[in-house]
Amino acid sequence: MSIIIGLLIIAIGAFCQSSCYVPINKIKQWSWESYWIVQGVFAWLVLPFLGALLAVPAGHTFCELFSTTPSFNIWMTILFGVLWGVGGLTFGLSMRYLGVALGQSIALGTCAGLGTIMGPVLLNIFFPENDPLSQLTFAVILGVVVTLVGIAIIGIAGSMKAASLSEEEKKAAVKDFNFPKGIVIA
Repeated sequence: MSIIIGLLIIAIGAFCQSSCYVPINKIKQWSWESYWIVQGVFAWLVLPFLGALLAVPAGHTFCELFSTTPSFNIWMTILFGVLWGVGGLTFGLSMRYLGVALGQSIALGTCAGLGTIMGPVLLNIFFPENDPLSQLTFAVILGVVVTLVGIAIIGIAGSMKAASLSEEEKKAAVKDFNFPKGIVIA
């Protein structure tokens, strides 16, 4: 039963992630900053708070849980939340400066590759007694390589499409295109 609940949670998260850009068609005239702040209020404040309220065990209050949580854990949660927010902001900027095809392939490729490898590497730095590097098996590394190759193919396809467009079409598609700035941000 717990596997089914886990899969349902993943499905709900996937639905929310894939539908977060649905309003874009209705607000194309907005600047990206306006869209991201509206999305951010709901995605980073309102809905996480409601989700946290749903997770409070029966017989306890939300404030009671916070008062019993060590302050180090709360500050680390805030720190990583801020880092996640910076990542979301830079991801949006990379889409602005590189376009969707190139921006997605570079930003997500970097996240997929580094995200998979960095976990065990950082754990090995802080907790070497647990031998987390043993988790980096050949299959994991091969999976990262296959993922990066696939994302590179998508990036090449996007670049080929961009090369086939005229300068006017490129400017219409990505009006703020700036490859060096986009690469640094991504």
